[in-house]
Amino acid sequence: MGNLAGKVAVVTGGGSGIGTASARRLAQEGARVVVADIDGESAARVAAGLPGEAEAVAADVSTEDGVESYIRAAVDRFGRIDLHHLNAGVLGTMAPLPDVDPADFDHVIAVNLRGPFLGLRAAFRRYREQASGGAVVLTASISSLRGADDQLPYQTSKHGVLGLVHGAAMYGAPRGVRVNAVAPGLIPTGIFAPDRAATLGQRGGTIPMRRLGTVDEIAGVVAFLLGDDSSYVTGEVVSADGGAFIVNTVVRSGGSGAWTPQD
Repeated sequence: MGNLAGKVAVVTGGGSGIGTASARRLAQEGARVVVADIDGESAARVAAGLPGEAEAVAADVSTEDGVESYIRAAVDRFGRIDLHHLNAGVLGTMAPLPDVDPADFDHVIAVNLRGPFLGLRAAFRRYREQASGGAVVLTASISSLRGADDQLPYQTSKHGVLGLVHGAAMYGAPRGVRVNAVAPGLIPTGIFAPDRAATLGQRGGTIPMRRLGTVDEIAGVVAFLLGDDSSYVTGEVVSADGGAFIVNTVVRSGGSGAWTPQD
């Protein structure tokens, strides 16, 4: 058991990728975990494989009913919620700006920005009802911090996540609730379309650490931010990207493609 023993944690988007790794790491640290995912079968499979007590919930995080369903399931099973990892997200269209369909834009914003907003609101309502503090981590992205011309809806939503983190951290700090974010870089998960996934290794070789990250490495950051070792940390966005964020693209050593994995 780790330093989360006895805590109750909710992980959204827990049926795959970073969410699954987060649920597993939190369970290994001793937390009782509620795995929420729009794919209920995947959530159930993950929950069944965790080392401690766990509950699975099929939930659409972009809706109030969906968020209420995982909150209610957690409270019904475990009586309270201490920790939230608001992780569910979609990549969405990669169309160039003039060709982005508003419906595609709205879908990404609904899942990636409205979902965390609803999750934060529900978390704070729960903490108020419990008369307790707690900790929340949102999954941001390297796209929260930099621009690109081929993922406008996604990066817009992830920029918005930082606004949620900063505002919620300000509101939560005097109430004993910490709110932070992890900003993953290139992490192989099912969020990438096949054509994009095929180039991940090549692109990963151009960042300072010359490799892709793993979902378990992101889960480690999440566990730290939710645990007592980060008790004086709030409103922070922790980049876990192999150094990609720090690259200066206008100097000799910087820029995508400036070196190869062999070098």
